[in-house]
Order: sequence, then structure tokens, then C-alpha cells
Amino acid sequence: MATIHDVARLAEVSSVTVSRVINRAGNVKPATQARVEQAIDALGYVPSSAAQSMRSKRTRTLALIVPDIQNVFWTTVARGVEDATQSRAYSVFLCNTDENMAKQERYLDVLISQRVDGVIIAPCSVAAEPMARLRDRAIPTVVIDRRVDDWEVDNVSGDSLGGARALVQHLIALGHRRIAMLAGPAATTTASDRVAGYRQALAEAGIEVDQRLIHFGEYKAQSGAQMIAQILEAQGQPTAVFAANNAIAMGVIAEAGRRGLRIPHDLALVSFDDLPDASSQLFPFLTVAAQPAYEIGARAAELLFDRLEGGDALPPRRVVLPTHLIIRASCGSQLAHHNGHGLSLPPMDTPELGQGGLPFNGRATIERIYP
Repeated sequence: MATIHDVARLAEVSSVTVSRVINRAGNVKPATQARVEQAIDALGYVPSSAAQSMRSKRTRTLALIVPDIQNVFWTTVARGVEDATQSRAYSVFLCNTDENMAKQERYLDVLISQRVDGVIIAPCSVAAEPMARLRDRAIPTVVIDRRVDDWEVDNVSGDSLGGARALVQHLIALGHRRIAMLAGPAATTTASDRVAGYRQALAEAGIEVDQRLIHFGEYKAQSGAQMIAQILEAQGQPTAVFAANNAIAMGVIAEAGRRGLRIPHDLALVSFDDLPDASSQLFPFLTVAAQPAYEIGARAAELLFDRLEGGDALPPRRVVLPTHLIIRASCGSQLAHHNGHGLSLPPMDTPELGQGGLPFNGRATIERIYP
């Protein structure tokens, strides 16, 4: 196995120069760097990560902690992080908490023991205390999708409030007044922000909020089915449902089908977060406020690298990326019956959202897709 001294002899330089090239330390002439890189390739030399870590006090590893890697939103966020880190020769530990605080704490303990250089995390709650081990050790951290109270830390998220408001405004424009709100865990800011957007849209339309139509649960299909079942079994059935994420929406669709309800004929449905590309392209059904998941991951990695590269003096930064409203069949915006059977979606004639009293604060764009 080739050593750094073998590379130095072949490139006719010192071992220190080889080390500078490997660690991208600079102060190496381009021609010399090219000779060293050619020697590395010729000998198949692989630097010792342990030795590099000891010298630089860096492990060149990051951690990404998410609540549900099975959800395409988080899979896409992870891809954005991974792509951004590969160009800098970093590796990423991927951790899945299942919204379980005990799992999150165990992961943090392991990651700290592994001396990761930084952490990107979607925390299980808004409480800062479970994150104290990162803050107290000054481990560079970026919080994604959610926020943490009482800790000024870099943050990247989609516009949950604006996207929720846009979805509910669209349902109101279609004539709905009884709109169920199925949210995620009450301890997360995504849930509270989406409920706030829902409330804001109703208030702007002069519609009184019915607390019986607001339920908090989990960002899972089973929770969505349970929440809509509870609402449907109570008096005052809604005409539309806002699901706080795509998994909840899938639960609503399943439970509605079990009860013989058709979407959107009997119950209109909109959701935060889009479905996988194959589902949304082959069967364009669900009306959504889509977040730029890949960009959330990539931007979070960029902020983290800023910190790692000497940005301790930078003030905490908050990046809020716009949502993208995609209008499909599930909201029933252009529902028409053909002899009482099936769906037809003729050309849209509803007013463009964002105009005529339906503003988006500049955070949402509109796309209409027909099956």
C-alpha cells in the first residue's frame, strides 16, 4: 500500500507539500499540485482519514437528522444535503428519529462521540433544552423545516404559513366554508405555522374558526385516517380538508374510500408537500403547496459550511424559501360530471390566486395541472 512518502518521491516534492495538496491548504504552485495529484492517481494512494482528523481536528463528517426518511420530502432534502457535501469531500450520517425524542437524544449522543463537524436537524419539538448538547459544545448546527425557541441558530425552511394560507384561500374561493385542518405534532412549528395560515385565511374571509375542525396528530397516514374519522363521526361534516403533509393526505384518501366518500365529489382535499414525481406525473391528483425540498437541504449544507469555514462571527441566518401551489383534481376546482360518472377537468376559468384579494406575500407561485 502506497504511503505519503511514496507519493512525495514520485512527485519529487516533500511530504509536507503532498499533505498541503491533500488538505487543500493552498500555497502550492499549480504545476506542483498537478504533479502531486498525478502521483496520487498513479500509486492509488488513499490518505488516512484518522491521521487527517488528528491534524485538522476535523472528521469531514456531518449528520442529517430527520423525522421520517420514508417520506419523499425528507428523502429529497437528504439528496440536497448529500449533493452539496460530496463536492467538498464530506460524508453524511443519516439519522431517522420517527418524531421520537428519545431516539433524537440517542443519536445526538452518538454523533457527538463520533466528533461530527456539524449537524443539520429537523428537531422533534420547539424546545431548546434537548438541543443543548449541541449548543453547549458549539457544534455548528442548522435547523431545517422547523424552528427552536430560545436558541439563535441558522435555519432553513419552506414558507409553511404562506403556503397554508394559499391552500385555504383556494378552497374558500371555491365556496368552502367548513374546512377541516389536520395538523402534525403540536410541538412542531410546522404544525403551528400551518394552523396559523389556515386561521389567517379564514379570518380574512370573515369565516369563524370551528375548533372542532382542527386536529393535531402525527405526520403519518394512519394519523390522517384517524383524525378525519373523528371529524366525520362528529356533527357538522366538513366539505373540504387541509392535510398538513402528504402522508396525512394519504390517510384521508384511504379513510374516505373506506366510508364510500369520493374525493373531490364528496370531500375536497388539499395538502402540504407534493407526492413522488412518478405519482404526481402519472396520476396528477393531489392539490398541494409544494416546498423546494432539495433546495432546503442544499441551502442548509451551504450555511453549515459557512460556519465550518470560519463564519463564527456571522449572525444567525434564517432562510425561508417560497412554496409552489400546484392545483390538481383533488380540490374539485373544475369538477364536472359526465352522465354522473367520472371526472372532467375543462380549461380553468377561476381567477388567478394572488390577485383579486388572494395575496401570497410574494412567497407562492401557481401551477395548474390537469389529468
